[in-house]
Amino acid sequence: MTAGANPAAAPRRARLAAAAVVLAGLAAYANSIAGSFFFDDRQSIAENPTLRHLWRLGEVLTPNLGGGVTVNGRPILNLSLAVNYAISADAAWSYHLLNLGFHLLAGLALFGLVRRTLELCRGQDFARGLDPVGFGLAVALLWTVHPLQTESVTYVVQRAESLMGLFYLATLYAFVRGAAAGGRAGRTWLGLSVAACLLGMGTKEVMVTAPAMVLLYDRTFLAGSFAEAWRRRRAYYGALAATWILLAVLVAQTGGNRGGTVGFGVGVAWWAYGLTQFQAVARYLQLALWPHPLVFEYGTFWVKRAGEVLPYALVVAPLALATLWALVRPARFGSGARALGFAGAWFFGILAPSSLMPGTIQMIVEHRAYLPLAAVLAAAAWAAERALARAPALARPAALALVALAFGFLTFRRNGLYRSEIALWADTVAKRPGNSVAQYNLGFALDQAGRLPEAMEHFVRAWQLRPDLAETHYSLGFALFQQGRAEAAVAQYEEALKLKPAYLEAENNLGAALAALGRTDEALAHYRAALKLDPGDPHVHDSLGNLYLQLDRPEQAAAEYAEAVRLDPASPVAQTNLGGALLQLGRGPEALPHLEEAARLAPDLPQAQAKLGDALMEANRAVDAVPHYEAALRGNPNDVQAQTNLAIALGASGRLPEAVDHYRAALRLDPSLADAHFDLGNALARMGRFPEAAEEFEAVLKLKPDDPGARASLEHLRQLQARAAP
Repeated sequence: MTAGANPAAAPRRARLAAAAVVLAGLAAYANSIAGSFFFDDRQSIAENPTLRHLWRLGEVLTPNLGGGVTVNGRPILNLSLAVNYAISADAAWSYHLLNLGFHLLAGLALFGLVRRTLELCRGQDFARGLDPVGFGLAVALLWTVHPLQTESVTYVVQRAESLMGLFYLATLYAFVRGAAAGGRAGRTWLGLSVAACLLGMGTKEVMVTAPAMVLLYDRTFLAGSFAEAWRRRRAYYGALAATWILLAVLVAQTGGNRGGTVGFGVGVAWWAYGLTQFQAVARYLQLALWPHPLVFEYGTFWVKRAGEVLPYALVVAPLALATLWALVRPARFGSGARALGFAGAWFFGILAPSSLMPGTIQMIVEHRAYLPLAAVLAAAAWAAERALARAPALARPAALALVALAFGFLTFRRNGLYRSEIALWADTVAKRPGNSVAQYNLGFALDQAGRLPEAMEHFVRAWQLRPDLAETHYSLGFALFQQGRAEAAVAQYEEALKLKPAYLEAENNLGAALAALGRTDEALAHYRAALKLDPGDPHVHDSLGNLYLQLDRPEQAAAEYAEAVRLDPASPVAQTNLGGALLQLGRGPEALPHLEEAARLAPDLPQAQAKLGDALMEANRAVDAVPHYEAALRGNPNDVQAQTNLAIALGASGRLPEAVDHYRAALRLDPSLADAHFDLGNALARMGRFPEAAEEFEAVLKLKPDDPGARASLEHLRQLQARAAP
């Protein structure tokens, strides 16, 4: 649409355009709400104890989980996740819903920013012939439904990027409103701009560029020079700059290097990492214009020869130089060139922190293009407007609708992959087969689904690709242990620890493998080493409790399980283990609430249900125990002990025919259970089925010839049968 539209209708048209952005976004992401947690979500959400209690704001706002966990040093991100936890705990739907909400708000902020920029710049060359509402709709609509955004929206923990993006856009939008309004209303808007910037600093470090970007925007579109921008609004810019203090404090609190993965002191030369960014930036540009193929995890790579970087440098370097020239020499260009210079600065400037700061793990990450994409789409839309200036009136809206529909369809299809961790990693492996991280994670997902043989293939492939990486040895050890090959697993875990001595998970799992081999002293040493690395890890305390049970030291086991529960009260496994240890110590009343909590947290966990049944039986509540044993058997029908205990509970509840059925089911699984034969014989005798009862007592005597109870019961049955004979 052109600038000739009726100005009086602009507010109504703006509302309709905003509604179109929201509806298109809802349609494109309608299938994202059913997604689950995976990859970094586990550490930042599922294993993040600081989310558990929203009212403990001090804890929520100081997340530091060690290593490079995404939420570390990002209090506003962590707070938003804590709100979700308060709503739906470990159920992912509310997290996805809020992610989508943030993205739609960001799309609306972008629409408002583009629209109001054109309204403020009506007399400038670059804005001539452009309808602010129509052009704003084009940019915001395409940006909102673009497939490149899926990682930032559908992958829960990358809310770090989308929420930061919302605050970034809100900072600029509120600035534009404040600059246009003036007076008291203007000061209010500028205050909101500073507040949005402060929140962004607490969300992700890329926000560091926002104050500079606002100043550049002011100079490009409003004030005409940096000096004039400073003269008009020096107090505002001072307040914006002060938000850097918060960011500096947050970065310092986490060591300044994201757990040793990012920064100038992580063992990676800045130039070596910088060379990889030519390919990264070129990739973002290509995906912005042609979003295929999208890759969830690109893996680590390094430039070995100049020829590898040259094709990308020939694309990126001229664009960067043209942007710099337009920014440094604005007087030599018209307003259109200056506007494109700002778009280039937006693209390169927002990418700068992640492109210039050396990293050890990720060279290309699609979520980094979340905000830079807006500049590419704005420039493309501006070029399309100029190219279609003389086309029929319906050509431009038709072209916009067609491209938006295509983008929305691709986004919807891409979101479908995020609903299955196996599907997403299989897609990644197909596109990047040499990526050891993808191979490992596909193996992990397959293993979680019970497909261990397939998982093993990918674990081995990950190890072959990166034998120098501790994580690949760890993954192979994990798979071997799952196969029951504890000795082989020990060798892999030991190799992982040689490569990465402070590897908590490897220490813990090596302890488990050694315990399985009966090498309990060595296992104990590795568990203690793991606790030195992180005394607050509930999994290690839980594992140590298992070892103490193995050593027949239930008091110490209960103490370790209690510490695991204290550290992570939402862990059904820890609650189950503590309840079981307390039962073993004869402390049934103490065990019962822990087992009830475990069953509440994980109704499908067979161990929790079976142990709760045991606790209820000990409390003489056989009727209440029955449904819990039944639930345990639904999860694990081959649990002989649960079958036997259910039979006992049914018998105590007066339901003898059902009890008999479960005794028989237990004996089909293990015919050598003398006690089950004996109890079945008693149940049959109580029902008057003497011949069958006698067979069971005889079965006991075959297994235990000197069993006095079976011999006496059998003799008693024979006497009863003799008396009943005619």
